[in-house]
Amino acid sequence: MGPVRKPRLADIAEHAGVSEATVSRVLNNKPLVSESTRRAVLTSLDVLGYERPTLLQRKAAGLVGLIVPELDNPIFPAFAQVIETALSVHDYTTVLCTQTPGGVHEDEYTQMLVDRGVSGIVYVSGQHADTTMDLARYTRLRDRGLPIVLVNGYREGVDAPFVSNDDAASMALSVEHLVRLGHTRIGLAVGPAKYVPVVRKIGGFRASMRAQLGVGVAEVDELVETTVFSVDGGAAAMARLLARGVTAVICGSDLMALGAIRAARASGLRVPEDLSVIGYDDSPLIAFTDPPLTTVRQAVTTMGEAAVRALLDEVAGHPEPRDELTFRPELVVRRSTSVVPTFSVSARRAH
Repeated sequence: MGPVRKPRLADIAEHAGVSEATVSRVLNNKPLVSESTRRAVLTSLDVLGYERPTLLQRKAAGLVGLIVPELDNPIFPAFAQVIETALSVHDYTTVLCTQTPGGVHEDEYTQMLVDRGVSGIVYVSGQHADTTMDLARYTRLRDRGLPIVLVNGYREGVDAPFVSNDDAASMALSVEHLVRLGHTRIGLAVGPAKYVPVVRKIGGFRASMRAQLGVGVAEVDELVETTVFSVDGGAAAMARLLARGVTAVICGSDLMALGAIRAARASGLRVPEDLSVIGYDDSPLIAFTDPPLTTVRQAVTTMGEAAVRALLDEVAGHPEPRDELTFRPELVVRRSTSVVPTFSVSARRAH
């Protein structure tokens, strides 16, 4: 690493649009400078790669824990980046905790964070999203006065703000898109049914299929496959759904959609000519798959920033409403969906 460059007043002044005298006053922490001007000068200092004088260096306001289920699914690193960036603007340092199969449990991470004196914790798709899990773990935290915010997986009885994607709207957007393309035999591949977002997706799928196609619950449920949120899970679900003559499949994650496409190709089918596939999350790089994936985009940036605002309000002693803040997703149409094939999938496979 080279030596730290000494700030040149002229460069900083030009970048910030102020005089060199003003830059000097800011760098020496002198009064009579507006807060907006001070911020502009310090931002220019950072952008130009200069080190702030010691007396102007940011002091961390404290630590905030962030617990996510995994990093294999790109949606969770995306949430982590947004939340960490939003917290850093307020001078909080994020302690990222990632769960892995057989690794550290959420409760162990929580205790570690409490022992380190964190100001609060943000849980993304944590144990709260699992309908089989006891919510007492969160009640104990709130009884101790620790601010928490929970992302995706709303459940009643937790004294904390919730930030969620509208899963029912996700299904409505997907079904409507496929119906417009002429599909009537539409499958759904999602994760384990014990998770709140999965329960909501299945409910939204049933409602949309009934509203769009007049399909009854029993018939719809024959087109739903619950598996695991992974490439292999998507492939397994697709193999079972193809046997039921679907011409399109909606998946519970982009990784599942990639597995579904792989399984379709292994069966001799082309996407989207023979079979349409929709993903979920709009993960980074998903626009560059073959074919580029039509997917439902969660409002990750808006949701992450809302979670941080809610947590900071809690920390400041201004509690957020104890209900669910729901964000509407967006359907991003690319090339993995197309008009219903002239011949059925089963006929093509036979051919």
